[in-house]
Amino acid sequence: MPERLAEMLVDLWTPLTILWITLPPCIYMAPMNQSQVLMSGSPLELSSLGEEQRILNRSKRGWVWNQMFVLEEFSGPEPILVGRLHTDLDPGSKKIKYILSGDGAGTIFQINDVTGDIHAIKRLDREEKAEYTLTAQAVDWETSKPLEPPSEFIIKVQDINDNAPEFLNGPYHATVPEMSILGTSVTNVTATDADDPVYGNSAKLVYSILEGQPYFSIEPETAIIKTALPNMDREAKEEYLVVIQAKDMGGHSGGLSGTTTLTVTLTDVNDNPPKFAQSLYHFSVPEDVVLGTAIGRVKANDQDIGENAQSSYDIIDGDGTTLFEITSDAQAQDGIIRLRKPLDFETKKSYTLKVEAANVHIDPRFSGRGPFKDTATVKIVVEDADEPPVFSSPTYLLEVHENAALNSVIGQVTARDPDITSSPIRFSIDRHTDLERQFNINADDGKITLATPLDRELSVWHNITIIATEIRNHSQISRVPVAIKVLDVNDNAPEFASEYEAFLCENGKPGQVIQTVSAMDKDDPKNGHYFLYSLLPEMVNNPNFTIRKNEDNSLSILAKHNGFNRQKQEVYLLPIIISDSGNPPLSSTSTLTIRVCGCSNDGVVQSCNVEAYVLPIGLSMGALIAILACIILLLVIVVLFVTLRRHKNEPLIIKDDEDVRENIIRYDDEGGGEEDTEAFDIATLQNPDGINGFLPRKDIKPDLQFMPRQGLAPVPNGVDVDEFINVRLHEADNDPTAPPYDSIQIYGYEGRGSVAGSLSSLESTTSDSDQNFDYLSDWGPRFKRLGELYSVGESDKET
Repeated sequence: MPERLAEMLVDLWTPLTILWITLPPCIYMAPMNQSQVLMSGSPLELSSLGEEQRILNRSKRGWVWNQMFVLEEFSGPEPILVGRLHTDLDPGSKKIKYILSGDGAGTIFQINDVTGDIHAIKRLDREEKAEYTLTAQAVDWETSKPLEPPSEFIIKVQDINDNAPEFLNGPYHATVPEMSILGTSVTNVTATDADDPVYGNSAKLVYSILEGQPYFSIEPETAIIKTALPNMDREAKEEYLVVIQAKDMGGHSGGLSGTTTLTVTLTDVNDNPPKFAQSLYHFSVPEDVVLGTAIGRVKANDQDIGENAQSSYDIIDGDGTTLFEITSDAQAQDGIIRLRKPLDFETKKSYTLKVEAANVHIDPRFSGRGPFKDTATVKIVVEDADEPPVFSSPTYLLEVHENAALNSVIGQVTARDPDITSSPIRFSIDRHTDLERQFNINADDGKITLATPLDRELSVWHNITIIATEIRNHSQISRVPVAIKVLDVNDNAPEFASEYEAFLCENGKPGQVIQTVSAMDKDDPKNGHYFLYSLLPEMVNNPNFTIRKNEDNSLSILAKHNGFNRQKQEVYLLPIIISDSGNPPLSSTSTLTIRVCGCSNDGVVQSCNVEAYVLPIGLSMGALIAILACIILLLVIVVLFVTLRRHKNEPLIIKDDEDVRENIIRYDDEGGGEEDTEAFDIATLQNPDGINGFLPRKDIKPDLQFMPRQGLAPVPNGVDVDEFINVRLHEADNDPTAPPYDSIQIYGYEGRGSVAGSLSSLESTTSDSDQNFDYLSDWGPRFKRLGELYSVGESDKET
């Protein structure tokens, strides 16, 4: 009976409202899953019963559910009852107080501390928080002491379908090749539902297409989009918009839905051949157009794009396949016809070409649709133009001997007017290519003549340019290069290749080779040089030397005997005749100088001078040269030392006997006493030019000759000495010829108010006879003797 009652209670459990159920004491033994209930209770007082009664009447426990449920998004006028807590210790006397703590206690969930009812006072959202863990405890109402240990339980928020599916990555874009077969996968999409995927069908999604049929289809569960029609053509329609819906509740009525868009673009494949816009093209071109010039363009249109539309152009037939070429323009996707060889209106006036355009990248899947190429006809008309003269050859090579006579014809150039009018041609030489005017040309027939003599040894080649001009139209000119090669004639005699000087040892042996010489010839014979050597006829029987021709076209000079002595003869001159093999042969005589020298036993030359015999034994020529160099160096050092000392002792002041210098007299006088307050006025002695930063150089005699100063007239005794000194100072500073050139002028100025006056000679007149010294006797006893001397002098002069 107790087990059956517990099963009935479980079946009657509903998540809408959780009630506390107090079970009779007799069913505490019910075999219920302890993970679903919490036990609470208090021990009973034990009575004095038997042992069996004592065991059966132990403390009662009350069983409670450890999980409660509440619907999310529930909103009503009053708080929703979640469940009720109750303990067997509560006899209904309201002495027990229920306390709730944990997640949301007091803010989301409230408990009636008397009845134990738990209410949700706020609207719950499972997507924000799915469950709450709380702790309940029964305490004494008055003392707040716990009556039992705290019990933990969970309140779960039960999900309802309140969230619609969402496509988080939408809108979507996808591509699929055109002409794809039926069922080709395009892409897949994914929607999410925030509802509980475990409880009910709130998060079970089903996909469908609202727009985009019949071109595409979608798998309801996997959301894979596929093509629903085969061979969709990009050229017909390139882009499709598909609207996709995701619906929860398994797609049943009442479910929520969300939509997104998918843009499907068909990518291009090469399924279209190129096609010329017209079958016949007409172009015209002047006959004088420059090679490589674009004559015209042809284009084959292709409905494909990108590399699938690229076409290559070729000339496959026609009468101008060698004169014209066609190239492909990758940007404009057209063919450019260019001139390959020169045109001639007088020869042919029109050409017909067959041009083909073919796709570069061919898709073998569509090769059955026919050849991916097309052809068109191109007609080119040549227009007449006034062409410049045409030479018979693009270049000319002329040869002339270097001894050719002046005004002789060395060659000829010819040119013609290719036009029908056939204008006469006039020839000339571009003088920029013939600056020395060595050649001339006949203006009518183009014959080139020699104007100055040629020398192959100076220049073998001469490159000139000939100009041909139409007489009727001087703007039509042509140029042609002419290379003139100067041919060699035997006009240079052979000679020694260099200046040779032979050395013969006194202790040499007969037949010894003294020197080997070679010859050179400025001419250039076809078969190379071959020289003949011989001695002068009068020296054929030379007693001292002989010659021998070598195979390498050189000559060896040999000594006939030994015992040469440089005391007897130091130098021998040996004339040698050198002849070439030209026609006629030319020859010259070159003289070889042979010196007799002293040699060591090994034949090493030591000295070639006669004076070497009088030198002390043991001194070589190198030692003598070193000694001589040291002596010369010492002499140079001595001369430089003496010159520097003389230069150092020369005074800077130029001594000129005719120079008249002023005498500078310095007086060590005591001054004028208390009244002499300006005796040392330095301002009167300053150079005005020195104040301005300019001082004339006085260490050398100036080149300018200053005009001589006018002699100053005698000044009275009462003249202002200060003014006098300033005047003289100004003259000295501005006179470049006035001495001294490296000295300072010092003036002893006693100042104003002195009884004695000035003793300076600056106020003196030009002659002593003009001076009156009577005033010296008035100066006192100290100047009495001086006055007598000057008075005696004057009386003597008068006598």
